Amino acid sequence: MRVVIQRSIYSSVTVNNKIVGEINSGMVVLACFEKLDTEENLKRAIHKLVNMRMFECPQTNKMNLNIKQTNGEILLISQFTLSWDGGKGHRPGFENSLDPTNAKILYQKFCEGIEQEGIKVAKGIFGAYMYVNITNDGPVTFYLTF
Repeated sequence: MRVVIQRSIYSSVTVNNKIVGEINSGMVVLACFEKLDTEENLKRAIHKLVNMRMFECPQTNKMNLNIKQTNGEILLISQFTLSWDGGKGHRPGFENSLDPTNAKILYQKFCEGIEQEGIKVAKGIFGAYMYVNITNDGPVTFYLTF
């Protein structure tokens, strides 16, 4: 499982000219599910996301607060193209991506697991062509694998 996390002050996702998900403050998570991923990967990723101290503390001006402490929201987008590592050739290959049926199941469980932590999750539409508008705050961006 691979994720790109961006701190955001506003972000939205549009499908067929309609906004289907948006957040005012929090993080945008682009998530890629790969063939060897399990629910254990999800648990580790959820734990990391909700506890990751990537938001500035007003008193110290240092990244010392997690998303719960800032009452932030998450915009969660499925992003299978993250599975290509770029190591071979010039045309991306996605043979490491999990098949769409099982990836959708993990995506839904990922969203549910984050919501169970008390965080609002806005979503894209799995498998749809989406326009993602990200207003990156900082910019602060992280790439993690689980």
